[in-house]
Amino acid sequence: MTVSVSDPLPLSDVTLDRLPADIARPVYDRAALTPGMVHIGLGNFHRAHQAWYLHRLMQLGAARDWAILGAGVRSYDAAMRKKLLAQDCLTTLIELSPDSRSAEVTGAMIDYLPIEEGNASLIRAMADPAIRIVALTVTEGGYHIDPATGGLDTGHADIRHDAQNPDRPRTAFGAMVAALRQRRAAGHGPFTGMSCDNLRGNGDILRQAVVGLARLSDPDLAGWIDSEGAFPNSMVDCIVPATGPAERALARDLGIADEVPVTHENYRQWVLEDAFCAGRPDWDRVGATFTADVHSYEMMKIRILNAGHQVLANAGELLSQGTIADCMAHPVIRAFFRKVQTEEILPHIDPVPDMTPDQYLDLIESRFANPAIRDTTRRVAFDGSSRHPGFVLPILHDAPAAGGPVEGLALVEALWARMCAGQREDGTVIEPNDPFWADLHQAANAAKTRPLAWLEQSGIYADTAADPAFSAAFVRWLTLIWQDGTEAALAAYIGSNT
Repeated sequence: MTVSVSDPLPLSDVTLDRLPADIARPVYDRAALTPGMVHIGLGNFHRAHQAWYLHRLMQLGAARDWAILGAGVRSYDAAMRKKLLAQDCLTTLIELSPDSRSAEVTGAMIDYLPIEEGNASLIRAMADPAIRIVALTVTEGGYHIDPATGGLDTGHADIRHDAQNPDRPRTAFGAMVAALRQRRAAGHGPFTGMSCDNLRGNGDILRQAVVGLARLSDPDLAGWIDSEGAFPNSMVDCIVPATGPAERALARDLGIADEVPVTHENYRQWVLEDAFCAGRPDWDRVGATFTADVHSYEMMKIRILNAGHQVLANAGELLSQGTIADCMAHPVIRAFFRKVQTEEILPHIDPVPDMTPDQYLDLIESRFANPAIRDTTRRVAFDGSSRHPGFVLPILHDAPAAGGPVEGLALVEALWARMCAGQREDGTVIEPNDPFWADLHQAANAAKTRPLAWLEQSGIYADTAADPAFSAAFVRWLTLIWQDGTEAALAAYIGSNT
């Protein structure tokens, strides 16, 4: 018997066969899967991306010994764990094209480890030699990078704690170090550490975090991890909005009562270095790309897509545009986006096989404009204190050296400063939207009358503020925004000859 869409079934292993016929589902025996991976940070992106690739491989009859154990190291992960365990760790993925939708249930994840102080269960799982990959999506700001040096922030309270209490760590990196210590003591080799976050050189940054933390308590172990372990760089790409009541209602409309469904666009890309120390699934069989030149792909994606998100989101927040698609439908914001991209971002990007920067920009514009993807400007603008230094400021570093203009990127930074003042132009309040919102809000208010106060945040701007062309343009744009408004500043930039 199948269920009607008016009577949605709670998602579980026992209801899979009763779901509507047009909902794809696992054809493999989930009870026969065995774990080969731990993934820390079970957000929507992981379930729509890395877990999907593994699920597709399992659908082909492969990778049955690579199933995923979910994990988290923060107390708020417990809520996600409870919801996923209640539905046997199954996920409904809903693909939203501009004119159609489809759904499938994926089952590559088979358990979710307990969330507990000291992370004993997580450490025990990762110490098992059956686990050959430990992957992470912990956000760009979760790697404890010292903004002054680019190295591990050894002064961070959690890093200090883990160095002093290596058997009861707080961080994912501390748990990885503890598990690797146990593996070495038992005569087992290390697992591969695989970052799936939007960071340039994300594998190198993960190596820095794990090896650097190990060095603080056990230099010999650090040397072993560094020489015997593997941390492949990768580029990940799929637009995946947050889940809320509308997404749960959409799943119910399809006939599934899923507490944590995931909506996503009809595009994915995953590019990885083939540098694994304990084997890997054959993800290339289902569309992933293995290459020695991940850097070129990540440069194109991070600068056009991720920096492009920051070009749009702060202007969109100030002008009360609810989603990225709304921003692209706003003629002034879209023209601003196109001009900044073509004049100030694309000149600093090299082509990759089968894709030029101009072609990729056209692709990104169509993806951003997809009205079916309700990706909120608030989500995209979140954690600007990590995203602007990670995505926008590196372009500002390269542009002057290449003799390129920075007017539009200076306007992007001025819009961020204006947004952090906490009020849209229609008078509504922008709620705190950054781990360091209090500091940003204070600097933004000071910059209202003295614009350079924003650039004096040395932990963000470092030497970027010292460039006279950038700082002069920033002061001019922020002054104009406060005087005449966001749309007037955007129009002035669009009409200028840079």
